[in-house]
Amino acid sequence: MSERRPLISGNWKMNLNHFEALKLTQELSYEVTRDDVDAVDISLHPPFTDIRTVQTTLESDRIPFSLGAQHCHWESSGAFTGEVAPSMLAKLGVEYVIAGHSERRQLFSETDQMVNLRVKAILGAAMTPIMCVGESGEERDANEAEAVVERQVVAGLAKVKAEDVASMVIAYEPIWAIGTGVTATSDDAQSMCAVVRAVIEAGFGSEAAQAVRIQYGGSVKPSNANELLSQPDIDGALVGGAALEAESFARIIQYRLGSG
Repeated sequence: MSERRPLISGNWKMNLNHFEALKLTQELSYEVTRDDVDAVDISLHPPFTDIRTVQTTLESDRIPFSLGAQHCHWESSGAFTGEVAPSMLAKLGVEYVIAGHSERRQLFSETDQMVNLRVKAILGAAMTPIMCVGESGEERDANEAEAVVERQVVAGLAKVKAEDVASMVIAYEPIWAIGTGVTATSDDAQSMCAVVRAVIEAGFGSEAAQAVRIQYGGSVKPSNANELLSQPDIDGALVGGAALEAESFARIIQYRLGSG
């Protein structure tokens, strides 16, 4: 096991109104033990409309989870209808912000350069980016997976300082495994996360490479969490569907117990 502290993040995507968000947050707090929060970091990433509700619930009930967001703009203000500035999230106590999720890249045409702008803006607002990278099924079949991920890492971290890279989280999410029920084998996931770490070492040095946390995402479930998260270069999970139900997400958080 790695000495890096694991981070288990629940990406709720476009699900749950603020009443449902409150219920799920409280239910999860009942399922998770003090031993769990001593062993891993936990972040919840609700839709924007739920962030204030989840924030007040975490604070008032003294629930030891970190508040996260799914996305932000890179500008601090301006005529960007429908967008949210990093500083707005920081004021709400958000600690982690996802940048460059494959759904943003595919559905909303986000480029590597846009992801880079977001990463730098998130860092500039004193929050931690969770920068997502990953190849499509077609790219994997064409033996381009490593090249695609290397390109995304290099471009996404352009002009980011080594000490900031060390503080970040990078989520390797093979696009072909997101929401499909198909999970990369633990060997495949480990191999690609090792590629990410090698790219970091080549660009930012061994200290940053050893400090950066690399999550795996893509149909993570209680039944496969222990095998995936026991790999030496996998330092946590970015969880989608299984994070929408308190018991299943708690079992993933408790992966070290071999539950599932």
